[in-house]
Amino acid sequence: MDCLLRGAAKARSMSCPALLAGALALMGAAGCTEPARTGQPAFYRDLGSASARVDTGEARAMISAYRLNAGLNTLTLDPALVAAAQQEADAMAAADRPAQAEAVKARLARAGQTGAEANLSAGYRRLAEAFSGWRDSPQHDRVMKTPGATRMGIATAYAPGSKYQVYWALILAP
Repeated sequence: MDCLLRGAAKARSMSCPALLAGALALMGAAGCTEPARTGQPAFYRDLGSASARVDTGEARAMISAYRLNAGLNTLTLDPALVAAAQQEADAMAAADRPAQAEAVKARLARAGQTGAEANLSAGYRRLAEAFSGWRDSPQHDRVMKTPGATRMGIATAYAPGSKYQVYWALILAP
């Protein structure tokens, strides 16, 4: 008890910066620091395997943040567009070549998804790589910045024996 009283008396004689530094040091010693990260962020995860799938939530967050920086609205994940994107990615992987966006947009329109835009690509093994490639391509960048888009779907497919291995489909719609 005597030790506590002496500690309180000493604390009263300390300056505010010294008290703050002591409190911060104590909090750090008590485990109040940010926990160490374990695992790799989803946007750097290698998708070059049959079991790998793009993290659709991470992709939505990344593309939405990019759109916000461009003065556009964010997007929501649409299960129907995710399914359509998966169908397109699987078809490209089976054909061993990227598809044409116009053909995909026509199929989507026939299925009731009018006004949809699509980015179709192959060869990127990570979400970060695909996003950077799309951002650096004027045509693909235009799709990510489609005005009026509110929903999105994204998917990948893996074809181990193909030239590109990982095939991507991103669909945005009003």
